[in-house]
Amino acid sequence: MGWQKSLQGSEVSKARTIYLNEPLKNNFCKNSISEPQVTCYVATSNLDGETNLKLRQALLETAQMQTERQLSSLSGKIECEGPNRHFNTFIGTLYLNDESPVPIGPDQVLLRGTQLKNTQWVLGIVVYTGFETKFMQNSIKSPLKKSRVEKVTNVQILVLFVLLLAMSLVSCVGAILWNVEGTWYFGTKDYSSHSLGFDLLVFIILYHNLIPISLLVTLEIVKYVQAMFINWDEDMHYKENNIYAIARTSNLNEELGQVKYLFSDKTGTLTCNIMKFKKCSIAGIIYGNQSDKSDIDTKKLSLSPSVLTESYEFNDPTLLQNFENGHPTKDYIKEFLTLLCVCHTVIPERDEDKIIYQASSPDEAALVKWVKKLGFVFTTRTPTSVTIEAMGENFTFEILNILEFSSNRKRMSVIVRTPTGNLRLYCKGADTVIYERLSEDSLFMKETLTHLEHFAKGGLRTLCVAYTDLTEEEYQQWLTEYKKASSVIQDRMQSLEECYDKIEKKFLLLGATAIEDRLQARVPETIVTLLKANIRIWVLTGDKQETAINIAYSCKLISAQMPRIRLNTHSLEATQQAVTQNCEALGTLIGKENDLALIIDGETLKYALNFEVERSFLNLALSCRAVLCCRLSPLQKAEIVYLVKKHVGAITLAIGDGANDVGMIQMAHVGVGISGNEGMQATNNSDYSIAQFSYLEKLLLVHGAWNYFRVTKCILYCFYKNVVLYIIELWFAFVNGFSGQIIFEHWCISLYNVIFTSLPPFTLGIFEQCCSQKSLLTYPQLYTVSQTGKTFNTKVFWFQCINALVHSFILFWMPMKMLEHDMVLQGGHTTDYLFLGNFIYTYVVVTVCLKAGLDTLSWTKFSHLAIWGSIIIWMVFFAIYSFVWPTIPVAPEMTGQVNMILVCPYFWLGFLIVPIVCLILNLIWKSIKNTCNRTLLEEVREMESNRVQELNPTMFKMRVEAKNVQMSLASQPHKIVFRHESVDQSTPYGYAFSQVEQAVITQEELICSYDTTKSQGCKSLNKASSGPNYE
Repeated sequence: MGWQKSLQGSEVSKARTIYLNEPLKNNFCKNSISEPQVTCYVATSNLDGETNLKLRQALLETAQMQTERQLSSLSGKIECEGPNRHFNTFIGTLYLNDESPVPIGPDQVLLRGTQLKNTQWVLGIVVYTGFETKFMQNSIKSPLKKSRVEKVTNVQILVLFVLLLAMSLVSCVGAILWNVEGTWYFGTKDYSSHSLGFDLLVFIILYHNLIPISLLVTLEIVKYVQAMFINWDEDMHYKENNIYAIARTSNLNEELGQVKYLFSDKTGTLTCNIMKFKKCSIAGIIYGNQSDKSDIDTKKLSLSPSVLTESYEFNDPTLLQNFENGHPTKDYIKEFLTLLCVCHTVIPERDEDKIIYQASSPDEAALVKWVKKLGFVFTTRTPTSVTIEAMGENFTFEILNILEFSSNRKRMSVIVRTPTGNLRLYCKGADTVIYERLSEDSLFMKETLTHLEHFAKGGLRTLCVAYTDLTEEEYQQWLTEYKKASSVIQDRMQSLEECYDKIEKKFLLLGATAIEDRLQARVPETIVTLLKANIRIWVLTGDKQETAINIAYSCKLISAQMPRIRLNTHSLEATQQAVTQNCEALGTLIGKENDLALIIDGETLKYALNFEVERSFLNLALSCRAVLCCRLSPLQKAEIVYLVKKHVGAITLAIGDGANDVGMIQMAHVGVGISGNEGMQATNNSDYSIAQFSYLEKLLLVHGAWNYFRVTKCILYCFYKNVVLYIIELWFAFVNGFSGQIIFEHWCISLYNVIFTSLPPFTLGIFEQCCSQKSLLTYPQLYTVSQTGKTFNTKVFWFQCINALVHSFILFWMPMKMLEHDMVLQGGHTTDYLFLGNFIYTYVVVTVCLKAGLDTLSWTKFSHLAIWGSIIIWMVFFAIYSFVWPTIPVAPEMTGQVNMILVCPYFWLGFLIVPIVCLILNLIWKSIKNTCNRTLLEEVREMESNRVQELNPTMFKMRVEAKNVQMSLASQPHKIVFRHESVDQSTPYGYAFSQVEQAVITQEELICSYDTTKSQGCKSLNKASSGPNYE
């Protein structure tokens, strides 16, 4: 179609049409749009997690090109910056033939991952494709994930291999010494280098089974079954959407039991992306408390957004009763509802008899919807007025000016001429900015402030609403200043805000609103439980600070009494100074968990991750109980996770539901995706997938803890039983002249791991439980047993290997000494080496099976079947194997062995004594440990075995909590004196508001371009369904 772009030597592009609600696959430069002012709204939740829509505007120079003929007649090129990862920047220039160059900025670009909303169509030119798009520039290479247990095991296998070589060399030296001394019946004392190499190979083959190759197969089967248990868990089945938990990998099952740091997204992960009006305060009277009662029964439910009913919203008939029955506050109620119906930037559209509200701000949409249900309906917007229907009567307000919202102002206002002809300024915003502008005549200040604190404690998003009447002279004087500020070339926004501030004064307070950004079911309870499990939770979001803080209060991550360290700086020096001063204030408490919250935005984080500040920032963050990182890009989320992963060395878990969470999910040791409303990108790139954040509780505390104990016990046991059997070959070498002779029959050696001792590892790896599910959920402190990794580390591994070495020593030398002087069997037959070998082999099978029973904490029918069944299987096999030759030409040397052994009294004596001698020390050690060094786990297990918790649950709880005093002391608040201005210790009042800021055109210009009394009259190139609006 004649369009070209110039980007690093490539020349491609075609004009394309983008459809509503379709996630963009490339970066587009907009050419023409269907809406007035050639503007459109886009949802950027996949990029930054924000729920409010963003405003974008096409190039005015190409706005009239709306037909294929017009497009095909054009030619030109676009020159722009190279691919980069910064979402908020774009520098480019459009060169049309025979026309002046046209600058292109970020407001003219639709990024990959965004969705077009409330717009019929957009024509655009592809600028970046594939990996050149900003979305892909923020992606990271998915690392290969291995569990910590697997890494430790691999290292120990290498060490064992070195020991195997050492054993082989020692045996070779023994062979040399044996041959040098000479024995008369060998006939020679020569020992060549060829013989040395051959002997070394023989001994390596002889001892090679010391490394349990079967462990790999056993672990794969065990972990696969563990993953199936997760998939089948009905407690993690989201019945509303019929979504089960999915283990997308089985390699990290035990890692779930060691998580120390949890990084969570906010939007769609902790929240449902649904704004609901819950409460309000009007003229010092609070309304909406009755809605709390309707929520009591719903907290136990796990409902999807589609089944949320009106009972979950504002439910207090007292408000309308006071209005209709002439209550003294009637006029305040009317003015309050009128303000909410007029002071906003919502656009109404009619679909037959139904009004649909289009809004870039979800907060404003919730407010307008609420007043509509109370009989104050926003019906019409024109470029100069709004019309509302109040209790069946129409009122038209002339819109004179819109004083835009910004994060600095924390408020928005409208100046209107009321139906009676009066000038009035309506304002809504944060309590701090409203209260400092209140008139001395304003009433209900103390009552409203108390209600705001009540709302904030409930995690609600609050706004104060107020108004003031203006005189004609006062307004005209201000209007002159406003026009001057609007024409300023430099720092126009600052000039406008100073101008706004001059007229926003002497307010009369009407009340406050409280909106709930609805949390997913049981999110606060889950976070409290995870905090008790010593899991530190960091919230990483692309949303605004106020919104993130508000949600942190809602989900009980932050308390009202908790000091908040806010890092909002704009330079490296300022960031370094703020971090250093706060670290100095902590003093000796640095690095310890304190009752603090750290809040930082994306711009400051860019400097905090500088190598000069990085370590100090990390120490400060690790010293806080809660960390909130706001306004982050997807890559910054991954960088935060990498920072903790690299320097702390603890196991990290990242959980999210959107495409902007993929980076941190892939970077963390364990990535969990939530099947939410933002697509399947997070789920498809995760290690585990769940439907609700609350399911994380059971995934970690139950499945994680169980899997850790199961996998580690399975690994330790597999090494133990291999060392026990195959070290016996070393002991035997000392009595056979290091000749390389084996003491066991070949097939018995081969079938040792395959059949005779294969079942105990499976029962330990599949059915073992440290304690019951109920206890793990009731007392989350038990999670620290697996979290600390004290049950499996290098020390524990080699202790188990030394234990196996001692057992192998006993298992060889005791039977050896029993038969040292030989014995004569019935019929005059004497014994041989294989007779001794079968003695020892039987004792080994019995001992290792009983050792599995000693290690078992949760006995089931499968445990009994595996332990006793394995012993029986060997005895039956031994009996049959002694008679297969010559019927089957296998193992002629085993013929009649069972008859000789079973009638030997020494065998039965050793059958009783040898395993007991081996295991008695383990039994004594375990008894002493459980008696003298009792842990919380032993306390709980004792209570479970005695069923004390059913008889006296209060005493049970006291005893368990007594074991956890040391942990809880670390979480107590400390007296810290902060001197830096970044620390906020004031009482929060829950302010939060989402709105478009510093868009390409002002909200006033955009609103004034809409006239809902007329049909749109735009030709649509393609029909598109209406986007998700607010009805």
